[in-house]
Amino acid sequence: MQTNWRIGSLFGIPLFIDPSWFVILGLATLNFAVAYQKLGTIAAWSAGAVMALLLFASVVLHELGHSLVARSQGIKVNSITLFLFGGIAAIEEESKTPAKALQVAIAGPTVSIGLFFLLALIAKILPNTNPLHFMVGDLARINLVLALFNLIPGLPLDGGQVLKAAIWQITGDRFQAVHLAAKAGQILGYAAIVSGLAVDYLTGELVTSLWIALLGWFGVRNAISYERVTTLQQTLLKLKAKEVMTRNFRIVDANQTLRSFADLYLRDCTPLQVYFAESDGRYRGMVVIEDLCLVERSEWETKTVESIVRPLTEIPTVTESANLAEVINKLEDERLPYITVVSPAGAVAGVIDRGDIVQAVAQTLGLRMTDADIKRIKQQGSYPPGLQLQVIAKSTQN
Repeated sequence: MQTNWRIGSLFGIPLFIDPSWFVILGLATLNFAVAYQKLGTIAAWSAGAVMALLLFASVVLHELGHSLVARSQGIKVNSITLFLFGGIAAIEEESKTPAKALQVAIAGPTVSIGLFFLLALIAKILPNTNPLHFMVGDLARINLVLALFNLIPGLPLDGGQVLKAAIWQITGDRFQAVHLAAKAGQILGYAAIVSGLAVDYLTGELVTSLWIALLGWFGVRNAISYERVTTLQQTLLKLKAKEVMTRNFRIVDANQTLRSFADLYLRDCTPLQVYFAESDGRYRGMVVIEDLCLVERSEWETKTVESIVRPLTEIPTVTESANLAEVINKLEDERLPYITVVSPAGAVAGVIDRGDIVQAVAQTLGLRMTDADIKRIKQQGSYPPGLQLQVIAKSTQN
């Protein structure tokens, strides 16, 4: 369930706040207020609140850097969200080359470093006696730390994206690059967790140690997520339509009357099926029940099934060699309940629906999926919430 709140948009990109953001906003306000106590209680808390908001404005600009570069490459950016650990830009697709991926990766840190120099210059211009001198200087240093922290070489950080782009350039294999950068992220994440525990043991700084451990946990979780998504992408490219399709369709005589067809196939209580018409050993096309309903019943006795078939050349199809990402994208783009698979000779080889796709993916990856789950997916025509294959397929195919 979506719990994020939309607070506006930047350059047409929706800006959201996760409820967890208010926790870190409060902590940041407290931290700055304590640091500025020499200004007086009211002024210190006011300055603390302003600095906390400016901190997250810096985070938004950092993510906006990634987003605008991605959008310049024709990639859709769905949103920017502020949450407990900072901000994240939801970029829909992967860049098409390592060089372009590198451009997106370094855009955020570049913005943060640019803000550091700009704010440092402003702070230098302001008199030392002006409280703004210290506030602007602090904000400058925060942006430098933000840039350097994000350049740590492990996913999901920007440095991990840089590492991924470099490995991709060297090996020519984007998937291998993601796996290695994700492994680096997991190692660094576990190291942060251990460091957090060590800080608590050696110094007793519970808050600091807990925060370091939480950052490590966040890194590990997201690095694992990157690996899982990448494995799923590889699976969608590896599996072919021929391996996933089923023969769950009926072949009917194209020369029979519509009345005969209706009496034979439409009076039972079986679920809606897929029908293909055949005559003289050749497929004539698909029979769509909605087309039958458009014919006056008085004509059912004389008109044949062939009169309402949709030729194979006019219906959505994929070849047996099409990968599963292509199949999923076609199902989603054309909003189809199923798609027809044709053989090299142009004959009907099988059909594929979302249940068939989930079953094939589950079997390949060893995911637990019962027959009841598959049946429900077929009936509902949608993927399970935890397996958003339409999103993965779109990013994979592009």
